Amino acid sequence: MRIVTWVGLVPAFAAGMCGVWTTAAFAVVCLGTVIGLEQSLDHQYPMGVSEFLLVVTACVLSVLASALRLRANRQVRRLEDAAQATRLAVLRPIPPRIGGVRTANVYLAAERAAKVGGDFFDVQPTPFGPRVLLGDVQGKGTSAVDAAAALLSAFRETAYYEADLAVVAERLEHRIRRQNQYVSLLGESGERFATAVLVGLPPEDSGWLEMVNFGHEAPYAITGERVWALPEGEGTPLGLTELTGRLPPVRRVAFPGEATLLLYTDGVSEARDRNGTFLPLAEELAGASDTSPRGVVELVEHAVLRHTRGRLTDDTAVLAVRRDPDPPADGLTLD
Repeated sequence: MRIVTWVGLVPAFAAGMCGVWTTAAFAVVCLGTVIGLEQSLDHQYPMGVSEFLLVVTACVLSVLASALRLRANRQVRRLEDAAQATRLAVLRPIPPRIGGVRTANVYLAAERAAKVGGDFFDVQPTPFGPRVLLGDVQGKGTSAVDAAAALLSAFRETAYYEADLAVVAERLEHRIRRQNQYVSLLGESGERFATAVLVGLPPEDSGWLEMVNFGHEAPYAITGERVWALPEGEGTPLGLTELTGRLPPVRRVAFPGEATLLLYTDGVSEARDRNGTFLPLAEELAGASDTSPRGVVELVEHAVLRHTRGRLTDDTAVLAVRRDPDPPADGLTLD
């Protein structure tokens, strides 16, 4: 095999980076180069038919490979667009200022092509003050996304019309049960449940908030002076309250108006490095120089990605809210 046959690698490299027509142009130039060299050089080792066919085959296969690569890329883009549409339908964008609070959030999917999983969150402006929900549906797949969508739709409607946060919690429990019954009628096995934190902030800063914790991680309160954890979940997750016969209680928790409330899913609390060490979230928050919602969310996001080196094993949702000292005079209270 002579060195000239290696010219067939040129269109092969082009197939990985260029379009079909550009790859075909490289293939034509390579064939022209081989033929021109054979006709212009006088030597005792002329190219055989098998060697020439080898170059031709490499050129043809390179053009086909380029076409297949572009086709696969288009398919991936369509799937990503569909996943993005699903994400926007389930996790609608939350304005940075809404209902008297400033907000920031981030969602990191363990499977990047999926865009969205069973983690969910939302902020709902209501006549009774802004209300916040964050949770994590057990399991993965489309059924987990369906359950998250069902809980969010129930929250957005109930939180606006019900003054009592306990009633909102009860409606969420009923909604996940109905979702499980519906899924069972479709022949799917296994019932979904969800850990969640439901928070209600009074319309005016009263130095406290109301919280219902369905077996979820304890939220954090963050100010410029200190960081402390709010009460952990003492109740069962949504969908499993029949085991205890009662819903978790509504707890009134001290919460200063200048504090930022941080809620997150187990993608944060269970983030591990290569040695299996959990992310020291409290230590990361204690070193925060920017305690605004955006600053806190970015700090947690960077800490998780740095600690896991970008190898997420679970979906990660982070939401931070803080009272807006100067809310816009838009009177936004409707969904």
